[in-house]
Amino acid sequence: MINFRNLSFQDIKQKLQFKKPWDDVIIFVLNVLITIPAFIIAHQNLIELNWIFNLDRVLLFLFILISVQLILRLLRTIIIVCIVLYLIVLTYGTLSGNYGFQSIIEDYDSMVYTMSDNPFPQDIIISKLLPFPNKSQILNAIEYQNPKVRNFAIMAVNKHFKDVKGFSDYRVVIQCFAVFKEINNRWNYVSDPKDGDYIAIASESLNYLSGDCDDHSILMAACIRAIGGTPRLIHTKGHIYPEILIGSMNDLETVNFLIKNKLFAKESYGKQLHYHIDERNQIWLNLDYTAKYPGGPFMSEEILGALTLN
Repeated sequence: MINFRNLSFQDIKQKLQFKKPWDDVIIFVLNVLITIPAFIIAHQNLIELNWIFNLDRVLLFLFILISVQLILRLLRTIIIVCIVLYLIVLTYGTLSGNYGFQSIIEDYDSMVYTMSDNPFPQDIIISKLLPFPNKSQILNAIEYQNPKVRNFAIMAVNKHFKDVKGFSDYRVVIQCFAVFKEINNRWNYVSDPKDGDYIAIASESLNYLSGDCDDHSILMAACIRAIGGTPRLIHTKGHIYPEILIGSMNDLETVNFLIKNKLFAKESYGKQLHYHIDERNQIWLNLDYTAKYPGGPFMSEEILGALTLN
């Protein structure tokens, strides 16, 4: 056991040092471990310049990497202390459910995936829209508290994506995507009678999973709201389709990674996410029956009205 009382400062300094070349190896590894979360934080909070090939983010990463390397070299004599403190912080974050080892892996994966496959933004939803057609009838048809509707949503949740681990902050979104998958895989488009609109309540559409666009939107919105999601309906010329609230642009990065890499990898391969940004800079992802994955292409882009279910 080392007795630090009888050691000089120079002796303590030597005891805390690794021998060459291991000190350089450890400094580089520690640099990478520190740079990754530091870069993620900077990437999420600094304005993107949208340079070609993401050169602004490449230069940002190199700047952080070089800066951390220089700092660690200055702290070479206490490198052991740096390693221990780093591991303690991440271990505490992992055990307390905050930012830990798994969070670094998830954030890094989603960041890298999004940088190489950017989602595709659509027109911004303005606050002053036209009155939503059949608003009261549609609201009454969205029976999100009906036991049949909730049971169907729970069935979909237990059928799809149960093996996706981690991403606890996006549990509700993943479960809503399970509902989307179940409905859209089974939906059969059937037109309304010729003499006018027929608006089916959500529990009625469950019988055969058939109907037109407003019936699909009503059922999708009811099931999503029944399990804690926030849906809204978009009215365009001759069409209605549902959307789901994702959150901020940072949330979209993770959702983009989940859709393209884990949940709908085959359906979305080589394709982009389509979404709207509302007046509060909130992201809404397309869930139309014509889409094979959440965020699929819009059937119609000209928006006439929006009906949000808080």
